[in-house]
Amino acid sequence: MSVSKIAGFAALATASLFVLTGCAAPAATNTDELVPTDPGAAALLPEEYKDGISVASDIPYAPMELFDENDNPTGFDYDLSVEIGKKLGVVLSFNDQDWDGIIPSLQSGTHDIIMSGMNDTLERQEVLDFVDYFSAGFAVVVAEGNPEGINSFADLCGKVVAIQTATAQIDLINAVNPSCDTPIEVLEFPTDGDAQNAIRAGKAVAGVNDGQVAAYTVQTAGEGAYFDLVAPTDAPEGYTSALTGIGVLKANTGLTAAIQAAVQSLIDDGTYAELLAKWNLSPFGVTEATINGTK
Repeated sequence: MSVSKIAGFAALATASLFVLTGCAAPAATNTDELVPTDPGAAALLPEEYKDGISVASDIPYAPMELFDENDNPTGFDYDLSVEIGKKLGVVLSFNDQDWDGIIPSLQSGTHDIIMSGMNDTLERQEVLDFVDYFSAGFAVVVAEGNPEGINSFADLCGKVVAIQTATAQIDLINAVNPSCDTPIEVLEFPTDGDAQNAIRAGKAVAGVNDGQVAAYTVQTAGEGAYFDLVAPTDAPEGYTSALTGIGVLKANTGLTAAIQAAVQSLIDDGTYAELLAKWNLSPFGVTEATINGTK
Protein backbone atom coordinates (compact mmCIF):
# COMPACT_ATOMS: atom_id res chain seq x y z
CA MET A 1 0.00 0.00 0.00
CA SER A 2 1.28 3.46 -0.80
CA VAL A 3 1.73 5.19 2.53
CA SER A 4 2.00 8.72 3.84
CA LYS A 5 5.75 8.69 3.39
CA ILE A 6 5.07 9.01 -0.33
CA ALA A 7 2.26 11.54 -0.04
CA GLY A 8 3.18 14.95 1.35
CA PHE A 9 1.67 16.34 4.50
CA ALA A 10 1.44 19.93 5.66
CA ALA A 11 4.76 20.86 7.23
CA LEU A 12 4.05 23.77 9.54
CA ALA A 13 6.71 26.34 10.20
CA THR A 14 6.76 26.69 13.96
CA ALA A 15 7.21 24.17 16.72
CA SER A 16 4.47 25.79 18.79
CA LEU A 17 1.88 24.61 16.27
CA PHE A 18 2.84 20.96 16.67
CA VAL A 19 2.04 18.40 19.33
CA LEU A 20 4.70 15.74 19.72
CA THR A 21 2.90 12.41 19.65
CA GLY A 22 5.68 9.91 18.95
CA CYS A 23 7.53 7.93 21.55
CA ALA A 24 11.19 7.16 21.02
CA ALA A 25 12.44 3.63 21.53
CA PRO A 26 15.68 3.03 23.44
CA ALA A 27 18.58 4.31 21.41
CA ALA A 28 20.71 1.78 19.57
CA THR A 29 24.46 2.33 19.46
CA ASN A 30 25.69 2.11 15.89
CA THR A 31 29.47 2.34 16.09
CA ASP A 32 32.14 1.11 18.43
CA GLU A 33 34.96 2.86 16.59
CA LEU A 34 34.65 6.63 16.98
CA VAL A 35 37.66 7.59 14.85
CA PRO A 36 36.17 9.21 11.73
CA THR A 37 36.81 7.32 8.51
CA ASP A 38 36.28 10.55 6.55
CA PRO A 39 38.10 13.33 8.42
CA GLY A 40 36.91 15.91 5.89
CA ALA A 41 33.26 15.11 6.54
CA ALA A 42 33.85 14.91 10.29
CA ALA A 43 35.43 18.37 10.28
CA LEU A 44 32.14 19.81 9.01
CA LEU A 45 30.17 18.44 11.96
CA PRO A 46 29.24 21.17 14.47
CA GLU A 47 30.63 20.68 17.97
CA GLU A 48 27.17 20.23 19.48
CA TYR A 49 26.67 16.96 17.56
CA LYS A 50 30.03 15.37 18.33
CA ASP A 51 28.55 13.57 21.33
CA GLY A 52 26.04 11.84 19.05
CA ILE A 53 23.21 12.33 16.58
CA SER A 54 19.66 11.22 17.33
CA VAL A 55 17.73 9.77 14.38
CA ALA A 56 13.92 9.79 14.23
CA SER A 57 12.33 6.97 12.21
CA ASP A 58 8.78 5.69 11.93
CA ILE A 59 9.27 1.91 12.18
CA PRO A 60 8.32 -0.31 10.38
CA TYR A 61 8.44 0.61 6.71
CA ALA A 62 10.28 -2.37 5.27
CA PRO A 63 12.88 -2.54 3.90
CA MET A 64 13.81 1.04 4.79
CA GLU A 65 13.34 0.45 8.51
CA LEU A 66 11.98 -2.47 10.52
CA PHE A 67 12.65 -4.44 13.68
CA ASP A 68 14.56 -7.71 13.64
CA GLU A 69 13.63 -10.82 15.61
CA ASN A 70 15.19 -9.28 18.74
CA ASP A 71 13.25 -6.00 18.34
CA ASN A 72 16.37 -4.13 17.28
CA PRO A 73 16.15 -1.66 14.39
CA THR A 74 17.40 -2.80 11.01
CA GLY A 75 16.79 -1.97 7.36
CA PHE A 76 18.43 0.15 4.68
CA ASP A 77 18.01 3.46 6.53
CA TYR A 78 19.38 1.94 9.72
CA ASP A 79 22.39 0.44 7.95
CA LEU A 80 23.04 3.76 6.21
CA SER A 81 22.91 5.55 9.57
CA VAL A 82 25.56 3.15 10.90
CA GLU A 83 27.88 3.97 8.01
CA ILE A 84 27.26 7.71 8.30
CA GLY A 85 28.29 7.43 11.94
CA LYS A 86 31.50 5.71 10.95
CA LYS A 87 32.31 8.43 8.43
CA LEU A 88 31.72 11.18 10.99
CA GLY A 89 33.23 9.39 13.98
CA VAL A 90 30.09 9.76 16.10
CA VAL A 91 27.39 7.47 17.43
CA LEU A 92 24.02 7.70 15.68
CA SER A 93 21.03 6.47 17.72
CA PHE A 94 18.05 5.16 15.77
CA ASN A 95 14.71 5.86 17.49
CA ASP A 96 11.14 4.83 16.73
CA GLN A 97 9.04 7.97 16.27
CA ASP A 98 5.39 8.25 15.27
CA TRP A 99 5.09 9.64 11.72
CA ASP A 100 2.74 12.47 12.64
CA GLY A 101 5.22 13.70 15.21
CA ILE A 102 8.41 13.12 13.26
CA ILE A 103 9.04 16.72 12.15
CA PRO A 104 7.92 18.13 15.51
CA SER A 105 10.43 15.82 17.21
CA LEU A 106 13.20 17.79 15.49
CA GLN A 107 11.60 21.12 16.31
CA SER A 108 11.33 20.17 19.99
CA GLY A 109 14.95 19.00 20.12
CA THR A 110 14.02 15.39 20.85
CA HIS A 111 15.84 14.20 17.71
CA ASP A 112 18.30 15.75 15.28
CA ILE A 113 17.58 14.19 11.89
CA ILE A 114 14.93 12.10 10.13
CA MET A 115 15.75 8.88 8.30
CA SER A 116 12.39 7.33 7.53
CA GLY A 117 11.86 6.90 3.82
CA MET A 118 10.71 10.53 3.74
CA ASN A 119 10.32 12.05 0.29
CA ASP A 120 11.98 15.38 -0.41
CA THR A 121 9.02 17.61 -1.32
CA LEU A 122 8.76 21.36 -1.85
CA GLU A 123 6.23 21.53 0.97
CA ARG A 124 8.56 19.84 3.44
CA GLN A 125 11.46 22.02 2.27
CA GLU A 126 9.71 24.94 3.96
CA VAL A 127 10.83 23.43 7.28
CA LEU A 128 13.55 20.90 6.42
CA ASP A 129 16.63 20.61 4.26
CA PHE A 130 17.06 17.19 2.68
CA VAL A 131 20.23 15.26 1.93
CA ASP A 132 18.89 13.15 -0.92
CA TYR A 133 20.05 9.52 -0.93
CA PHE A 134 17.37 7.49 -2.71
CA SER A 135 15.04 7.68 -5.71
CA ALA A 136 11.63 6.28 -4.77
CA GLY A 137 9.01 5.34 -7.31
CA PHE A 138 6.66 2.58 -8.36
CA ALA A 139 7.90 -0.86 -9.38
CA VAL A 140 6.40 -4.02 -10.80
CA VAL A 141 6.47 -7.48 -9.24
CA VAL A 142 6.38 -10.30 -11.80
CA ALA A 143 6.63 -14.08 -11.66
CA GLU A 144 10.13 -15.50 -11.45
CA GLY A 145 11.88 -15.28 -14.79
CA ASN A 146 9.48 -12.58 -16.01
CA PRO A 147 7.72 -14.94 -18.44
CA GLU A 148 5.55 -12.16 -19.91
CA GLY A 149 8.57 -9.95 -20.65
CA ILE A 150 7.33 -6.98 -18.62
CA ASN A 151 9.95 -4.22 -18.74
CA SER A 152 7.77 -1.10 -18.71
CA PHE A 153 4.35 0.05 -17.62
CA ALA A 154 3.37 0.06 -21.31
CA ASP A 155 4.07 -3.69 -21.38
CA LEU A 156 1.17 -4.15 -18.95
CA CYS A 157 -1.35 -3.01 -21.59
CA GLY A 158 -3.87 -5.76 -22.29
CA LYS A 159 -2.75 -7.76 -19.26
CA VAL A 160 -4.16 -8.44 -15.79
CA VAL A 161 -2.50 -6.73 -12.82
CA ALA A 162 -3.15 -7.47 -9.14
CA ILE A 163 -3.13 -4.45 -6.80
CA GLN A 164 -4.23 -3.76 -3.23
CA THR A 165 -7.42 -1.75 -3.23
CA ALA A 166 -7.57 1.99 -2.49
CA THR A 167 -3.91 2.64 -3.28
CA ALA A 168 -2.07 5.13 -5.48
CA GLN A 169 -0.98 2.21 -7.67
CA ILE A 170 -4.51 1.98 -9.06
CA ASP A 171 -4.34 5.67 -9.95
CA LEU A 172 -1.07 4.95 -11.73
CA ILE A 173 -2.65 2.22 -13.86
CA ASN A 174 -5.56 4.54 -14.67
CA ALA A 175 -3.00 7.09 -15.87
CA VAL A 176 -1.27 4.49 -18.07
CA ASN A 177 -4.47 3.13 -19.63
CA PRO A 178 -5.22 6.04 -22.00
CA SER A 179 -2.02 5.21 -23.89
CA CYS A 180 -2.97 1.52 -24.24
CA ASP A 181 -4.69 0.03 -27.30
CA THR A 182 -6.08 -2.59 -24.92
CA PRO A 183 -6.46 -1.37 -21.32
CA ILE A 184 -4.79 -2.94 -18.32
CA GLU A 185 -7.27 -5.00 -16.28
CA VAL A 186 -6.94 -4.47 -12.54
CA LEU A 187 -7.83 -7.11 -9.98
CA GLU A 188 -8.23 -5.42 -6.58
CA PHE A 189 -7.51 -7.25 -3.32
CA PRO A 190 -7.89 -6.23 0.32
CA THR A 191 -4.19 -6.81 1.09
CA ASP A 192 -0.95 -6.79 -0.84
CA GLY A 193 -0.43 -10.40 0.24
CA ASP A 194 -3.64 -11.36 -1.54
CA ALA A 195 -2.41 -9.56 -4.67
CA GLN A 196 0.85 -11.51 -4.51
CA ASN A 197 -1.07 -14.77 -4.24
CA ALA A 198 -2.99 -13.88 -7.42
CA ILE A 199 0.33 -13.66 -9.27
CA ARG A 200 1.43 -17.00 -7.80
CA ALA A 201 -1.83 -18.56 -8.92
CA GLY A 202 -1.51 -17.21 -12.45
CA LYS A 203 -4.60 -14.99 -12.13
CA ALA A 204 -2.47 -11.90 -12.80
CA VAL A 205 0.82 -11.40 -14.62
CA ALA A 206 2.12 -8.68 -12.32
CA GLY A 207 1.55 -6.43 -9.33
CA VAL A 208 2.47 -2.79 -8.81
CA ASN A 209 3.72 -1.28 -5.57
CA ASP A 210 6.01 1.35 -4.09
CA GLY A 211 9.53 0.50 -5.24
CA GLN A 212 10.82 -0.20 -1.74
CA VAL A 213 7.86 -2.42 -0.86
CA ALA A 214 8.11 -4.29 -4.17
CA ALA A 215 11.83 -4.88 -3.61
CA TYR A 216 11.17 -6.27 -0.13
CA THR A 217 8.38 -8.50 -1.45
CA VAL A 218 10.76 -10.03 -3.98
CA GLN A 219 13.57 -10.40 -1.45
CA THR A 220 11.45 -12.07 1.22
CA ALA A 221 9.18 -14.22 -0.96
CA GLY A 222 10.77 -17.31 0.54
CA GLU A 223 12.32 -20.45 -0.82
CA GLY A 224 11.45 -20.96 -4.44
CA ALA A 225 12.03 -17.31 -5.45
CA TYR A 226 8.46 -16.65 -6.53
CA PHE A 227 9.03 -13.15 -7.89
CA ASP A 228 11.33 -10.85 -9.84
CA LEU A 229 11.47 -7.06 -9.66
CA VAL A 230 11.04 -4.69 -12.61
CA ALA A 231 11.71 -0.95 -12.20
CA PRO A 232 10.11 0.79 -15.22
CA THR A 233 11.19 4.27 -16.25
CA ASP A 234 8.08 5.21 -18.26
CA ALA A 235 5.70 6.25 -15.48
CA PRO A 236 3.22 8.96 -16.53
CA GLU A 237 3.67 12.54 -15.32
CA GLY A 238 2.83 12.73 -11.64
CA TYR A 239 3.92 9.15 -11.00
CA THR A 240 7.62 9.38 -11.75
CA SER A 241 10.24 8.65 -9.10
CA ALA A 242 10.74 11.09 -6.22
CA LEU A 243 13.84 11.82 -4.20
CA THR A 244 14.00 10.53 -0.64
CA GLY A 245 16.16 12.42 1.81
CA ILE A 246 17.57 12.69 5.30
CA GLY A 247 15.63 15.55 6.89
CA VAL A 248 17.41 18.24 8.91
CA LEU A 249 15.96 21.48 10.29
CA LYS A 250 16.84 24.39 8.01
CA ALA A 251 18.69 26.20 10.80
CA ASN A 252 21.15 23.31 11.21
CA THR A 253 23.18 23.96 8.05
CA GLY A 254 26.41 22.62 9.51
CA LEU A 255 24.80 19.29 10.35
CA THR A 256 23.31 19.11 6.85
CA ALA A 257 26.71 19.75 5.27
CA ALA A 258 28.41 17.07 7.37
CA ILE A 259 25.75 14.46 6.56
CA GLN A 260 25.87 15.32 2.86
CA ALA A 261 29.66 14.87 2.85
CA ALA A 262 29.35 11.54 4.69
CA VAL A 263 26.71 10.17 2.33
CA GLN A 264 28.69 11.30 -0.72
CA SER A 265 31.76 9.59 0.71
CA LEU A 266 29.73 6.36 1.06
CA ILE A 267 28.60 6.68 -2.55
CA ASP A 268 32.16 7.28 -3.73
CA ASP A 269 33.75 4.37 -1.86
CA GLY A 270 31.10 1.81 -2.86
CA THR A 271 29.62 1.24 0.59
CA TYR A 272 26.33 2.80 -0.49
CA ALA A 273 26.04 0.41 -3.46
CA GLU A 274 26.71 -2.54 -1.16
CA LEU A 275 23.88 -1.47 1.16
CA LEU A 276 21.49 -1.04 -1.77
CA ALA A 277 22.34 -4.54 -3.00
CA LYS A 278 21.91 -6.00 0.50
CA TRP A 279 18.31 -4.75 0.62
CA ASN A 280 17.52 -5.42 -3.07
CA LEU A 281 17.24 -1.68 -3.75
CA SER A 282 19.92 -1.17 -6.41
CA PRO A 283 17.48 0.16 -9.07
CA PHE A 284 16.62 3.06 -6.78
CA GLY A 285 20.08 4.37 -5.96
CA VAL A 286 21.42 7.85 -6.70
CA THR A 287 24.87 8.91 -7.90
CA GLU A 288 25.07 12.15 -5.91
CA ALA A 289 23.96 13.22 -2.43
CA THR A 290 22.21 16.45 -3.41
CA ILE A 291 20.64 18.93 -1.00
CA ASN A 292 16.97 19.71 -1.73
CA GLY A 293 17.17 18.06 -5.15
CA THR A 294 13.40 18.35 -5.67
CA LYS A 295 12.79 21.61 -7.55
